[in-house]
Amino acid sequence: MTYTLADFDYVLPPELIAQMPARERSASRLLHVDGPTLDDLRFTELPSLLRSDDLLVFNDTRVINARIRGRKPSGGEVEMLVERVGGTDTAIVQMRASHPPRVGGVVLLPADARATVEARDGRFFSLRFEGVGDLHPWLERHGEVPLPPYITHAPVAEDAERYQTVYARVRGAVAAPTAGLHFDPPLLEALARHGVERAFVTLHVGAGTFQPVQTERVAEHRMHSETYEIPPATVDAVERARARGGRIVAVGTTSLRALEAAADASGRLQPGHGETALFITPGYRFHVVDRLITNFHLPKSTLLMLVSAFAGYDTIRRAYAHAIALRYRFMSYGDAMLLEREDQGRGRSVPGPAPAASGAPT
Repeated sequence: MTYTLADFDYVLPPELIAQMPARERSASRLLHVDGPTLDDLRFTELPSLLRSDDLLVFNDTRVINARIRGRKPSGGEVEMLVERVGGTDTAIVQMRASHPPRVGGVVLLPADARATVEARDGRFFSLRFEGVGDLHPWLERHGEVPLPPYITHAPVAEDAERYQTVYARVRGAVAAPTAGLHFDPPLLEALARHGVERAFVTLHVGAGTFQPVQTERVAEHRMHSETYEIPPATVDAVERARARGGRIVAVGTTSLRALEAAADASGRLQPGHGETALFITPGYRFHVVDRLITNFHLPKSTLLMLVSAFAGYDTIRRAYAHAIALRYRFMSYGDAMLLEREDQGRGRSVPGPAPAASGAPT
């Protein structure tokens, strides 16, 4: 089937987009989607849905304070969103200004720092920073939490903690791997007592994750690129889980993309660093991941296309209609789903009621 952008549209009531996190991380709801079966649960019930031979794979990337505010020498305001830090004093950024500086232009920054535009490629600007020392500590002091565009409030102290997983370790992301936001120490301890093994990958989520699909024919869209790392210990953990008959459970679409991108032609997971622009749409054959924990995603988004590929297009349409009817909370600070892979669940996906298409860009 040739999919168009309209095939992934639905009406999302604005009030269902969560603007603040739940009172406690694991207090969110969990929709278990297994083919035609939809179970409404609490996220704290996750251990009961896993077996002791299963393997949870988390993304341990750490969100940096990637939003920077500055001004041009003429006085015009400039807002920058770091896409990728390239070294101690270089970065690739997206920039918003009435007239963005050209190559050679300067942006004045807090603490008497400045950045010079060295190159431009479409919406991305390559900058060299002066007066920052090491860029990462400077961002921690002078940058802001890069909340997604659909969260409308300015960052507050709570966001600095809650827009970060409790196991975040490797700094470099400009957006959180939000499925992991539901896990807190008590839940992780409960999973350990249940015998569920854990492993980690690193995929630094880029700002491109929020870029809308611009092409009507889905197959013509080109994904942004992100860096990832698969440690040898994670490859070993996957092989052990497979050997004992366990299932590989990806915590978030970023963990899934890293695992699938690192699989060779035979489907065997390979360790190491890499760069991926993997675009997963219905029809994709999954090699590594058996189950997926994820949040609810925007209409027409590449993430909605990914989960439709994983659980089945019709299954996801039914699940989203169900979630809207029951007032689940959507997006980064919202509720979660546990998805069974379409070819491994109790049943295949079946047609059913779907959210109505909005017919308007989102």
